[in-house]
Amino acid sequence: MAELCLSPALPLFQPIEIRPMPLPSANLNIMIRAARAAARSLVRDFNEVEQLQVSVKGPGDFVSRADQAAEKIIVTELQRARPDYGFLLEEGGTIEGASRHNRFIVDPLDGTSNFLHGHPHWAISIGLEQHGEVTAGLVYDPIKDEMFTAEKGKGTYLNERRLRVSRRKEMNEAMVACGLPVLNWKAREKGFSQQMEKVADEVAGLRRNGAAALDLAWIAAGRFEAFWEYGLKPWDLAGGLILVREAGGRVGRLEGDDEMWEPGTIVAGNPDIYDKMRHLLEPVTPGL
Repeated sequence: MAELCLSPALPLFQPIEIRPMPLPSANLNIMIRAARAAARSLVRDFNEVEQLQVSVKGPGDFVSRADQAAEKIIVTELQRARPDYGFLLEEGGTIEGASRHNRFIVDPLDGTSNFLHGHPHWAISIGLEQHGEVTAGLVYDPIKDEMFTAEKGKGTYLNERRLRVSRRKEMNEAMVACGLPVLNWKAREKGFSQQMEKVADEVAGLRRNGAAALDLAWIAAGRFEAFWEYGLKPWDLAGGLILVREAGGRVGRLEGDDEMWEPGTIVAGNPDIYDKMRHLLEPVTPGL
């Protein structure tokens, strides 16, 4: 039998670089604390939804109150620590702050329809915008206890594990998420049916999970290669946008990347798939 020789100069395994999570800034710590406080309230309410499904009235009003209560908790926590900061809120609209260059952008319950039907895929999203730029963000999935966080220049983390977007480069390997045009399905908002047909012919699979903030977080984690949706609001985007970018991905608006909060079609993904998604979507997106 031939003798097996292993050269000491060629190790069997390459060492794995482990980077400790940098200490969160004071602002991000405040945001994390606010998200966890609201999550406790939402999880209690979510556990009641199943019982309400069988009632005649249904859980709609209850979930609306749960959404508003969570937002109030978040605002109270953030205002206590940063009384001068402003707010852009899904439920409460705009609250002007003395510090006009700093504001929190909050979605207390992204994935409301999922929550309403007892589907455990929803999240809290908080972004911090400073001088017109999102500098910190989080998306928290309380059911899985997954806290996605990012700060400008510091990377993206899931709890304390560093995240990177996936390295898949070919469309036929890509898992892509999208958002359906719920409110105007018959009109196929912004040519959605043409977009879907174009993308579906190229990719490994399409998913519609019903929570845009989590779709963005999952791109940062490498679970999806790309995502697109028309009609998102700033509170849908702010927390997840920086997660993708700090994980090495890209986020843009087909109608013009310089106006991210304006109405349009948002595309996100790892760098290779992002470019290919834009190439597919632009010819079938009305108005471009």
